[in-house]
Amino acid sequence: MSYASKQVQSLPPYLFSVFHEKKKRLQAKGVDVIDLGIGAPDLPTPEFIVERLKSEAIKPENHKYAPYAGTQAFREAVAAFYQKQYNVKLDPNKEVLTLIGSKEGIAHMMYAVIDPGDGVLIPDPGYPVYDSAVHLANGKGIPLPLDPDRGYVPMFDLMDKRELKKAKLMLLNYPSNPTGATVEMDTFLEAVLFAKKHNLCIAQDAAYGLVTFDDYQAPSILQVPGAKEVAVEFGSLSKSFNMTGWRIGYVVGNEEIIRALSIVKSNMDTGQFLPIQKAGVTALQSDFSAVRNNNDIYQKRMETMLEALWDMGIQAEKPRGTFFIWAKVPGQESSKAFAEKMLEEAGVIITPGTAFGEQGEGFFRISLSVPTKRLSEAVQRMKTFQAGGRLDDSKKT
Repeated sequence: MSYASKQVQSLPPYLFSVFHEKKKRLQAKGVDVIDLGIGAPDLPTPEFIVERLKSEAIKPENHKYAPYAGTQAFREAVAAFYQKQYNVKLDPNKEVLTLIGSKEGIAHMMYAVIDPGDGVLIPDPGYPVYDSAVHLANGKGIPLPLDPDRGYVPMFDLMDKRELKKAKLMLLNYPSNPTGATVEMDTFLEAVLFAKKHNLCIAQDAAYGLVTFDDYQAPSILQVPGAKEVAVEFGSLSKSFNMTGWRIGYVVGNEEIIRALSIVKSNMDTGQFLPIQKAGVTALQSDFSAVRNNNDIYQKRMETMLEALWDMGIQAEKPRGTFFIWAKVPGQESSKAFAEKMLEEAGVIITPGTAFGEQGEGFFRISLSVPTKRLSEAVQRMKTFQAGGRLDDSKKT
């Protein structure tokens, strides 16, 4: 007899954890592994945010439970950010909810919105947590096909009408993890119209919304007239302010969805530590120069890696957002086989495209969230690997 639920037992292994185990085995042998797999920023949290946390953490009054919906100050800071960044007006009391990171919010939203058997349109390729969250909530994942020839925009016209009748929710993610794809407002307009036609609600994951390059500014789906009737948007301070471990994010938009999610959350958690929420206010009220500085670093890393990939004859598009590069596997190898060889023979972890869905086959993802010196070392190893070389003893720790 197993004490684990059927849903947990039937959940496939999280591929990132599988590669982490292989990484540990190689490190135990003395191999210096460079991890370009998981997208966790290596840059430090800005000092002014850390200082706010420190000053608040020593106050006894901040050591109590936080309000279930988050502090009024944090929700008002999110609303002010949306007004300034997107010219979108939000009611901080009804259209903003504080999250313990956007990943938590997306997972809990499944219990708030779908019933067992309900369908959810999931981008393919897409962030693997979408699929697992739907699975754990007893929903049915329905692949949302994306067009690689047009920048991975949704191909709504290819959706099976019978599947659409089962669907209640559509997930979007721009700028995209893993592809780095970005969109303009017309894509969000099409999505909103499609959702209204087929009685769907939308959750747009904008975790990388501020990680953009050159003159590109990622739009918000809430800028579409009438979007609040069907859509919510998830945001996070993790990637933009290097606050991954702090676990602070938000969801904004449709009042009914946010109310339903708040009910789920009030029964499952008690909110983020008050000093973290107050430090989040400081981040959102800043001039965002720290975000721009981060983006400059990521862009330089991206250009270095792209040049190396192109020199190796590997196809990859220059992204306008995220700190990921989505590249084609050279030759006829599978994504998984190529990634395993890269780890075993070059000591470099890359993520096979199949970690993100069936349509990821033939691609791999590189994360630029490692120090520039280490990224340069990874480039040299990849070039040696591509030329037929193997990891030598000089790469042992």
